[in-house]
Amino acid sequence: FSAHNLTTNSTIMKFAAALSLLASATAFTAPKATTRSSVVMQESKADLEAIAAKCNPIVNYFDPMSLADADFWGQGNEATIGFLRQSEIKHGRIAMAAFVGYIVQSNVVFPWAQTLAGAPHPSPDLSPEQQWDAIPVGAKWQIFFVISMLELWDECGGGEMPHYMAGRQPGKYPPFNLFRDNVHFVLDLFDPFGFHKNMSAEKKEAGLIKEINNGRLAQLGIFGFLCADTIPGSVPALSGIAIPYSGDPMVPFEGQFSYF
Repeated sequence: FSAHNLTTNSTIMKFAAALSLLASATAFTAPKATTRSSVVMQESKADLEAIAAKCNPIVNYFDPMSLADADFWGQGNEATIGFLRQSEIKHGRIAMAAFVGYIVQSNVVFPWAQTLAGAPHPSPDLSPEQQWDAIPVGAKWQIFFVISMLELWDECGGGEMPHYMAGRQPGKYPPFNLFRDNVHFVLDLFDPFGFHKNMSAEKKEAGLIKEINNGRLAQLGIFGFLCADTIPGSVPALSGIAIPYSGDPMVPFEGQFSYF
């Protein structure tokens, strides 16, 4: 238990050091004047319509709630579209990771111990939802802590990039330069090996369309798995492989922690 705490505290200290450096870099950087013209391309409704036509010519542009015409938090329509595009790309990536993770968890058990105490990973005989319930609550908190730090790094632009509502390319995660230079080496999440920066504009655009479509499909896929496990017969195509789950996958700390 003490070794577990030592590892956790070491991780927290490293993140705290990086975040303090991030705050310092932001505090001592002269603010840049932001104008409407400084916002990058693909931040207008016309650009959304063009992207939609390339993603799916049959469905085309679909915005029944008119979100693309909104003005979130009084930041302007271009900033709002930046927020919406960032949100779709990010959640599409999360869904792709979740979809692949669900398949891996259903078939593979990692050979190493899951905890410092030597406890093994949950069996694939359990559904991924049941496997999540079976891991220690401390491990869940560590996962959520790392996710929170990554979200904070994104919102702060890594101390060197503008916010995605103020001109940053939607989906472009900030590099870890500040963390790398002052804490320890780590690969960037966005284009870690530098392949993307050497692509032509046409290849980048084609890759964007594929990523958006794959992200949308993955969102349908992961929710298909969850529905099949929690609502018997709701997804006939998965009835033969679904493992019934009586819990609530939208309550990650069910039975362990609650604000209420």
